[in-house]
Amino acid sequence: MPRTPGQTGAAVQSPRVPAPASAPETFRPTVPAEQWGDWRWHMRRRVTTVEKARQWIHLTPAEEEAIAGTAGKYRWSVTPYYASLMDPDDPLCPVRRQAVPALGELAEYTGAEVDPVGDMFYRKTNRVVHKYPDRVIMLITEACPVYCRHCTRKFHTTDVDGTYFRENEGSSYDEDLRYIAAHPEIRDVLLTGGDPLSYQDGRLETIISGLRAIPSVEIIRIGSRFPVLLPQRITDEFCAMLARYHPVWLNTHFNHPKEITAEAAAAVDRLLRHGVPVGNQTVLLRGINDDVETMRELMRALLRIRVRPYYLYHCDNVTGVSHFMTSVEKGWEIMEGLQGHITGFAVPQYVLTTRIGKIPIARPYFTETPAGLRLRNYRGEEMAVDDTVCPIREEAGPR
Repeated sequence: MPRTPGQTGAAVQSPRVPAPASAPETFRPTVPAEQWGDWRWHMRRRVTTVEKARQWIHLTPAEEEAIAGTAGKYRWSVTPYYASLMDPDDPLCPVRRQAVPALGELAEYTGAEVDPVGDMFYRKTNRVVHKYPDRVIMLITEACPVYCRHCTRKFHTTDVDGTYFRENEGSSYDEDLRYIAAHPEIRDVLLTGGDPLSYQDGRLETIISGLRAIPSVEIIRIGSRFPVLLPQRITDEFCAMLARYHPVWLNTHFNHPKEITAEAAAAVDRLLRHGVPVGNQTVLLRGINDDVETMRELMRALLRIRVRPYYLYHCDNVTGVSHFMTSVEKGWEIMEGLQGHITGFAVPQYVLTTRIGKIPIARPYFTETPAGLRLRNYRGEEMAVDDTVCPIREEAGPR
């Protein structure tokens, strides 16, 4: 049955909704269901030119100027699936703004860096970044299905001449695995990139099996935006492969409720049915999700598809990304609008990523006083708790 992309909605909705009658015939091309369900088809047909983009959206002059201006500097590609979620007429569409280059990427901002989180500073081998005592990341690839315009590794993944790799990404993994095996304090390895799922299952299994052969590695995690950008990639075969190497966890990256579609929900369900827990790391982005109602709906929608909100990242001051930054005050406003207003485990931890690690920066709900604690709830109501009722510090000897 032919499939017309472009729909969003709850997981119970049919993925075969016709394109709006007002859309020009050149928009949302009808694609056979067999092709639309094949992630390799989407990867081969990614939008990489103005001409291809015009099949999906009415490009504005500013967008066309930005595409030309970022050519040779920042890579650009959009999967047909993700392109189908873009509003063809609204340049402020939250999906479109994450996928189509903008002139803000070419502006200069004070303090912007290509590596504000210190990946290159903590790199120990070609791929291993050892920043925390008991865990490391492995930079698997520079490739992504969609080059998110807000990427914190924009230099590594989208600067044509830039990379965090010391050697080619296709070089041997032996040095990386030896480093991890030689440091038994490392119990948790996160595969990231780029997007590791850009690789075929066989190549990924070689990496994962190599890690699972190291006795001290307890947890393998994968950071991937494929459930958002191309959920067809999350096949039963892929999930079954992961299940052979448990415990395996996957963290993904939904930023707006519009991204939570029937296909995304089905991809998450496949992972969960194979025992792979799914968490979400949202980035606070100006003009995309920097208001309380949008963030509340996103967190509720994540719970509906059984994805646990994990982090709300303050957008890093990354070269080519700074135009997405909000103030920390805006982040506090949003966190205050979540705490107490939605289910507790739907509230992510608000963090700022720095060279010294991820720093929680949510405003505290208590202050210390000479008499004890002064507490504040989500309504702004306050109460005092005496030190004799809730001691703040341990006393020497028995009480």
